Amino acid sequence: MSAAFRISPALWDKIHHFASFPQTGVSLQQMVLFGQHPSQGTLLKASQFLAEELPVRLAHRVKELDELPHNLSDMPSIRKVKNWYAQSFEELINFPPVHLPQHLRQQLCSTGQDIFLPDSTPNPSLAALQDHDHPLFNLSRLKGNANGIGNVKLRVPLERRYYAKSSSIDWPPSVLDYNARFTRMLEAIKRRHDPTVTTVAQGVLEWKRSQNAKNIGLDIQAWLDRFYMSRIGIRFLIGQHVALNTQQPHKDYVGIICTKANVHDIVQEAIENARFVCEEHYAMFKGPPVQLICPPNLIFPYVPGHLSHICFELLKNSLRAVVDRFGHDAQDEKPYPPIKVIVVEGKEDITIKITDEGGGIPRSAIPLIWTYMYTTMSGQSIDQDFQASDFQAPMAGFGYGLPLSRLYARYFGGDLRLISMEGYGTDVYIHLNRLSSSREPLP
Repeated sequence: MSAAFRISPALWDKIHHFASFPQTGVSLQQMVLFGQHPSQGTLLKASQFLAEELPVRLAHRVKELDELPHNLSDMPSIRKVKNWYAQSFEELINFPPVHLPQHLRQQLCSTGQDIFLPDSTPNPSLAALQDHDHPLFNLSRLKGNANGIGNVKLRVPLERRYYAKSSSIDWPPSVLDYNARFTRMLEAIKRRHDPTVTTVAQGVLEWKRSQNAKNIGLDIQAWLDRFYMSRIGIRFLIGQHVALNTQQPHKDYVGIICTKANVHDIVQEAIENARFVCEEHYAMFKGPPVQLICPPNLIFPYVPGHLSHICFELLKNSLRAVVDRFGHDAQDEKPYPPIKVIVVEGKEDITIKITDEGGGIPRSAIPLIWTYMYTTMSGQSIDQDFQASDFQAPMAGFGYGLPLSRLYARYFGGDLRLISMEGYGTDVYIHLNRLSSSREPLP
């Protein structure tokens, strides 16, 4: 049980060892090309990649959770999350390897001449996530996926570890069994970490109460950005691997990546969900209207769940702002001004603009909107038994919607920007990298 888990001195030594290696970022494009027609050998290679990569990522986070400033590491909820990460790390490094004959091992290590893995490009949001005073995060000089810097050790390039020329090989039952057992372990790890966002938020609340602090400092804000971005990456890799091993093949999907994600359909669904939540929350018959201006056949490779999450959170904010400004009964006297969602395709980006007339945000408050735990709703708190994987409460006022949405946008090289006109309304711009070539920002 994780509640009784303790990190032994021997385990700490292993954590520090793995934390000395750099993390390997992958791009959406690389994940799509790898997983299009996976064989058991390809999935085995992917399992071995994750068995090496995930402990490195988890070790970085455990080490950081143990070294947080201002005694934040001592908060009970933070210690709980640290133990979750350490337990998952231990399970991964102790997972028994598969035993293969010599000729199969050679085949597995051969990438072949017919495999082309395009280079990924540095994620532009990495600079914003770096802590320049911390050697593990000052990675701006890294070139490619595998070089080291300072005390950070070198690793083999991504394509040598992630790809195998294995489609024509008859793999023994032990490979199928290994892949199935490894996938089940990953599913258990993913479930263990489901409440991480809310548990860390609870830990920050515990710290604020212990310090009588009204807001969190820039150092804790920067750590939360790094930590949650890392969590998005870990869950993406696990979710992608589980889907490749358990889901039936689909012509438009590679794991959880939709190669032909229809922007119109995803945004329209987010609009309907956000309006439903708004009407339920305010006990309204009909909420403010939302106009969608988007090419009906605009498609690009993306993770639909990420885009849906971003749009839903932003639309929820706009709907709440309009209702709060014009009142719950505005539709009976004068119609609400519509919220407009405009989607445009450029050469590099797909941009989604959400415009509302909800009164805007004071200029002095603009920097605060990206701060975790900052909210304009009062009386909100996190229930001790709240176990959702992300904040999904109706019209939630926990202060996580905007900063988390920006991380989701930045994860594959996009961004989220906000421009407000106080007294009128707010424009939010979602930039999505349509080239899919940016690798993960791994602070």
